[in-house]
Amino acid sequence: MDCKRGAVFDWDGVIINSGAQHELSWERLARESGKTLPENHFKRGFGMKNEVIIPELLGWTSAPVEIRILSLRKEAIYREIVREQGMTALPGVKPWLETLRAEGIPCVIASSTHRENITTTLEVLGLGEFFAGAITAEDVKRGKPDPEVFLTAARRIEVEPAHAVVFEDALVGIAAAHAAGMRVVAVATTEPREKLAHADWVVDRLDQLSVAQLWPSG
Repeated sequence: MDCKRGAVFDWDGVIINSGAQHELSWERLARESGKTLPENHFKRGFGMKNEVIIPELLGWTSAPVEIRILSLRKEAIYREIVREQGMTALPGVKPWLETLRAEGIPCVIASSTHRENITTTLEVLGLGEFFAGAITAEDVKRGKPDPEVFLTAARRIEVEPAHAVVFEDALVGIAAAHAAGMRVVAVATTEPREKLAHADWVVDRLDQLSVAQLWPSG
């Protein structure tokens, strides 16, 4: 691999903010299956996998088959909501993707989100053309802060870790990026700026950045 540059994007909190749609999908699933949701369930379960939320936080069932059925149905409802209501990218995302494309810098998604959720939302957003691919929950064994998802993404676009920049909003994601040997831009969408200070750069929106700033020798 040569010294070409690459951009690796986390998904939720960086490209989109899908919290409202995910919360509504849990509410619809509860109604559909005759279950109840505890108060503040969404905030308490934020960032957890469905396979943990359903048995431990919600207490709906501990049977693996039932957990899987409910989890898959929840994600299907989420995609229905995205198609119904639409989705918009976070401010500054499209201009920044256009800048990277103009500079010939390949972009790839690296997220623990389900692949079908990402492909559905990319289609609704009309942003699929900007990405060379997506590394998703189905492609890795270990979640962040393990660097596996970012290292796999860099290989997908044939970029050495030292020449890749990660775009993240979560503390575990920043840790994973650094563990992968990559520099990281933290987007202050879900955490206050002061909590993100250990990232290489902190911005409120992606189009505040310049290519020369991130790849000065490029």
